Amino acid sequence: MILFNTENIFIGVRIYKWNFDLFLYWHLAAFGWTTFTLFTPSAAKLGLSYLLSCRILLGIAEGACIPSAYSLTASWAPQEERSRTAAIMSASINIGNIIALPVSTWLGSGPWRWQSIFWVFGVIGLVWSLFWQIYGGSDPSTYKGISKEELNLILKNNHSVSGRSGYISLPTSEEEVINRNSENVIDIIEDNEVTQDNNTEENVDAKSSNPSRIPWRLILSRREVWAILVANVFNNWGYFVFLNWLPTYYLDRFRVDIKHLGYFTVLPYIVQGISVLFVGTLADYMTCKIKVRVVIVRRIAQIISSWGFATFLLLATYVAKTPLQGIILISIGTGLNSFSIAGVKISQLDIAPRYSGVIFGLANSLGMIPAILGVSLTGWILDATGRNWNIIWNSIAISYFMDAIIFSILVGDKVVIE
Repeated sequence: MILFNTENIFIGVRIYKWNFDLFLYWHLAAFGWTTFTLFTPSAAKLGLSYLLSCRILLGIAEGACIPSAYSLTASWAPQEERSRTAAIMSASINIGNIIALPVSTWLGSGPWRWQSIFWVFGVIGLVWSLFWQIYGGSDPSTYKGISKEELNLILKNNHSVSGRSGYISLPTSEEEVINRNSENVIDIIEDNEVTQDNNTEENVDAKSSNPSRIPWRLILSRREVWAILVANVFNNWGYFVFLNWLPTYYLDRFRVDIKHLGYFTVLPYIVQGISVLFVGTLADYMTCKIKVRVVIVRRIAQIISSWGFATFLLLATYVAKTPLQGIILISIGTGLNSFSIAGVKISQLDIAPRYSGVIFGLANSLGMIPAILGVSLTGWILDATGRNWNIIWNSIAISYFMDAIIFSILVGDKVVIE
């Protein structure tokens, strides 16, 4: 987890600074993390140092996934479909959890034991990376399988993320900062301005105009960016404690049979996976059809997400008397938590689409600190208090309440860094 989150920020920077091809980079990363997953059992047999090396390399490779995904979203998703696109990505993660938990339980209890879990998912990952190599693409303007109508829809109002696309001119230096009236939009003006043109020669020039450095000072000076960073810190404290300690809670509190634990804890992910698709569609409908201001949608979504999850988590802690009651209440909470896909999880595409991967990587890396501390501190608190879970869930609820309050105050909906 440490390497995965730390690598996020480096991946976001590399995408822009070194002109990496997103399609190729993601393919290599996927091939890397699935290969090291496949080799994990063999590394464990060779010794602890081999196992640690294998997991370190897996974390480094896997760190490219989400920042690259958000950068691809900024390039491929039309503005009116971005919430739905992010929702589909989030739902896919939940589908993976839904499948992996019971399948891992079944594989781990079989004749091939825990090793089969890594073998099966490693092979599946390698097959997926092959399909990605065949059908994936970084840039819609150079993708052979796209129609003219679809390309025009994508290009409308879109901001290129890396200067690869020939359809939008992007700045490359910090020579001048302009505040544009009430929108207070920061533009980084490049030395040689490239105007939009369909001419092939100009497209090549636009592709080569990649920034030589990331405007960190500008990024870190924006309150809209800090809305994402701070909210992610509070969110990660609650999320990773919940993710890592929920199975133990059911063993301690309700004495659930460990053989059924994987099946039992999968319900929250099913509910979240279904609800996130609804949330993404609803958010796009509100902003594009009803014309509700984007910032209002972001605030409402984050409040529903964080306060809703915190409330039902507390109800599960103080009201639930049986495992079924507990899992139903927690599942309702995780369903409401999916509203964050229309809140903090998509906000970087609103304020800085070109640097969405950088901001997401930075937020994830900062979020690593409370994630690691929270997971470790939870074990210490449980040992020191005689397994008092109320303290744990109360702290998670507080972190989610703070997440929504701070994000709602600082969030914006205008492009502040082009």
